[in-house]
Amino acid sequence: MSETSVLTGPVEIVGTGLIGTSIALACRRAGLDVLLTDTTPDHVRTASGLGAGRPRTEQDVPQLVVVAVPPDALGAVLTQVLDDAGPDTVVTDVGSVKSGPLAAVAGHPAASRYVGSHPMAGTEHSGPLSASGELFDGRPWALTPGPGVSPAATRVVEALAVVCGAVPVHLSPVEHDRAVARTSHVPHLMASLVAGTLAGASPDHLALSGTGVRDVTRVAGGDPRLYSQIISGNATAVAALLAEIRDRLDLALEAVVGGDRVGLESLLAYGQAGTRAIPGKHGAAPQPMEAVRVALPDQPGGLARLFADAGDSGVNIEDVRIDHDPGRPVGQVELDVVADRADELRAALEARGWTTHR
Repeated sequence: MSETSVLTGPVEIVGTGLIGTSIALACRRAGLDVLLTDTTPDHVRTASGLGAGRPRTEQDVPQLVVVAVPPDALGAVLTQVLDDAGPDTVVTDVGSVKSGPLAAVAGHPAASRYVGSHPMAGTEHSGPLSASGELFDGRPWALTPGPGVSPAATRVVEALAVVCGAVPVHLSPVEHDRAVARTSHVPHLMASLVAGTLAGASPDHLALSGTGVRDVTRVAGGDPRLYSQIISGNATAVAALLAEIRDRLDLALEAVVGGDRVGLESLLAYGQAGTRAIPGKHGAAPQPMEAVRVALPDQPGGLARLFADAGDSGVNIEDVRIDHDPGRPVGQVELDVVADRADELRAALEARGWTTHR
């Protein structure tokens, strides 16, 4: 029996925001019956209109309930769902922190049918209109069953991850929270602190903004209310990492003020080593990448022509960034490719009239 055949539905989604509606769309893509519940009726109507499912009725008995509500409401909603669920219904949540929800349901008579989970996907946008059934394709989906959880319940939640196109990863709740503090929560907080230095800055300063500052601050555009709940819910793990960063920040300040080039270079090299530790595509070992920078006139169809010419070169594009040059009718596109093929792509594009920059 395949993993996906373990999940037959119906699947109830409690909370039809970005993540909940995206899960619903992915389940509908797989042909599952999806039930929608939300305290905001407009969200249910919107999600239903997108084809994500139908409102739940009193007669419906879901096989699986997915709780996708804000972190502050998660414990209470999980408890209520377990109270109301049928004797065979499995319950999961998709919150960003796993130790708290597990503690909230500890001792509940139906706790053996609760399996915490967390899809590692999302955007800085929110609401059902931002949802996509492809949001989880190829992304990790953490499963964090607590002690005493039914193996059958875990298999159902694992099947949900597979149905949504994700890659299941099994972790304990504590290890999950440490992992997301390092890879998500602290980076988001750091991006927000850096972005805060731009608020109220002189327009002359902001005119020099480039891809670097955009890359560093992009995730800071997320909802402050939501992320304050997420970070507060993982306070122990986040605080430990912030203490490490504070120590390195003090070293950086001392090196800058004292003109310690060796110390500064050491800190920068440590950061560079961290970027190399990030897994590569499909979880493989990272490969050295190089950006091929191409001048792009701000005209209709220009980007499509560039992609077509890059495709004809036979060099695979791993990532793309676009930087709009303030005050000029031209932008710059950065095409990330495996380093040993960068010159090949430059030559192919230049032969077709494109201007590249190293």
